[in-house]
Amino acid sequence: MKMFHKTWPALVGWLAVISGGSFAAPPRCLADPDRPNVILVMADDMGWAQTGYRNHPILETPAIDAMSDSGIRFDRFYAAAPVCSPTRASVLTGRSNDRTGVLSHGYALRRQETTLAQLLKKAGYTTGHFGKWHLNGLRGPGVPVLHTDSHHPGHFGFDQWLSVTNYFDRDPLLSDRGRFVEFEGDSSEVVVDEAMKFVARQAKAGQPFLAVIWYGSPHDPFAAADRDVTEFEELDETSKQHYGELVAMDRSLGTLRKGLRELSIADDTLLWFCSDNGGLGNIRPSAVAPLRGSKGTIYEGGLLVPAVLEWPDRIKSPAVVDSRAGTVDILPTVLDALALNELIPERPLDGVSLMPVIEQVIAGETPAGRTRPLHFRHEGRLAVIEGDMKLLTTDIRTGKFELYDLANDLSETNDLVGERPEDAKRLMKELIDWNQTVQQSIAGMDYPDRRINPGEPQSQFWHTRPEYQTFLEAWKQRPEYARWFNRRAARQRP
Repeated sequence: MKMFHKTWPALVGWLAVISGGSFAAPPRCLADPDRPNVILVMADDMGWAQTGYRNHPILETPAIDAMSDSGIRFDRFYAAAPVCSPTRASVLTGRSNDRTGVLSHGYALRRQETTLAQLLKKAGYTTGHFGKWHLNGLRGPGVPVLHTDSHHPGHFGFDQWLSVTNYFDRDPLLSDRGRFVEFEGDSSEVVVDEAMKFVARQAKAGQPFLAVIWYGSPHDPFAAADRDVTEFEELDETSKQHYGELVAMDRSLGTLRKGLRELSIADDTLLWFCSDNGGLGNIRPSAVAPLRGSKGTIYEGGLLVPAVLEWPDRIKSPAVVDSRAGTVDILPTVLDALALNELIPERPLDGVSLMPVIEQVIAGETPAGRTRPLHFRHEGRLAVIEGDMKLLTTDIRTGKFELYDLANDLSETNDLVGERPEDAKRLMKELIDWNQTVQQSIAGMDYPDRRINPGEPQSQFWHTRPEYQTFLEAWKQRPEYARWFNRRAARQRP
């Protein structure tokens, strides 16, 4: 893979030092060289059914399957929301997305939030973000994050970042702490190769690290290499390219795992893979079957995602966990695993530590169920899962709710509101009470000043921002942007 450096205007010069303190040495007060490294990997729009271990009819995922064969596979793992930005906010904060200001895709994470990267920096970790960011309030296909961006990853605790605002595909143009860099090759392989340079430096220095690798695949527009679509020639073009991207993404995960072994740090690295929301509804074979719904819905197809945790030093034999968990649990679990619970912020968390589940699995015991309900809220849609019962509303304004027994009705076809009114009533109260606490968070009541600081950006398309005007004409020729610009132009024609 080749990397091309291109000279861009001074606006995107190498100014990371003054833009986010990216080179400041992290505090060492809690540093412990024996603490494990942490790598969080997230696919973009990968469905629950799209793994080899789920016996997908055409897709093979040898790297993900290898993780499953040596780690813990969470078969009931939920994204915090049915679209991407909200789930990413939940990973970094342990909180439901609306609490953090990330109401939907393209909303900015509030600067008053406390992230996992910031907390691990306090413990002496070096931190890096690689790939899709989508927490700075910008919409549209991914473009390099500017060093002047008030919400770039450096402002949220990442020492190093190679980041793009949203989804990205082959031959990506990324931002290395404000310096635009063009790469050649599959986007998943690019970000893993670059992340491994960061990982290798920390390993050589004996420095514990957090690496967050957020793929742009298999989000559209789909653009796979010819070698990656040979097994899918019978599919429609969209599905063929989509599955080709998943082949490359899985291969890059294999590169990551091999690299950790070659650096002799695989055993002492907590590696967690999942997707950011449910799969796409227009892909064939299905990305979500037998689940109902897909990305953008709060049925299981929009929320349930593949998830595997590998940690060889602690997890010696594979296990499949059916107890429910979610992306909100990642922050409290990581802090608990690193014995850093004292760093958990004093504000409402929706996640719980999964370490008791992990410890039970290690001991060969059947893990207990979740200790508190899972809640979801996205654009007027709400849901709560307690045990196997799930209550949801597709529009809170209607006052209509649906109730499903997920243990016996994974496809959510049999609404039990009429048959089990007491369960519906109890869960309705649970959901309404929780929703009230979220309303308080939205108003800023969780923060020390009990208000939201001014200056948080509104969600907007990046091409409307003055800072990006310089690049518009050149970028309109790039494949990843040309189709998007053409569609927008067509909609504006009389």
